[in-house]
Amino acid sequence: MLDTFFGLPMHPLIVHATVVVVPTAAVAVVLAAFWTRFREWAAAAPMGLSALALVLTPLSTSSGESLEHRISGTSLISDHARLGDLLIWWVVPLAVLSAGLWWFRRRSTTGALVTWGLPALSVVVAAGTLVTVALIGHSGAQAAWDGKMTSSSAVSSQSDSDG
Repeated sequence: MLDTFFGLPMHPLIVHATVVVVPTAAVAVVLAAFWTRFREWAAAAPMGLSALALVLTPLSTSSGESLEHRISGTSLISDHARLGDLLIWWVVPLAVLSAGLWWFRRRSTTGALVTWGLPALSVVVAAGTLVTVALIGHSGAQAAWDGKMTSSSAVSSQSDSDG
């Protein structure tokens, strides 16, 4: 995999797409599961977003591992990498659920599984996905910014710009 793009590490570039697509897919799957009007309007979009999330997630973790090998590892980076590896375990079920919901709804299948089971499961999986993305993002921000933003440097920057 390409490690850099114009001298910048690929990980932050790919991650920005991932942190938009994965939560959007999670919300779209839940909306499609419960809201008929949204489901009709969105058609296969929740499934497409989930499939894109399924592609972006391993790209994010792979590029993160490449970056991790290029920089000195800290416990914050290790925690971030460990959390990042968990996301695929939420994104795969999200993609499977979105495909199942789309397939059953297109066939006008009814029953407890379609009416209550898959939608309820979609809420659980979407919630887990969103929480995991938030935890990964928080740990990544901590790893990137730890010690770089202190109150004294913020005050110093303010004084420099005033002077």
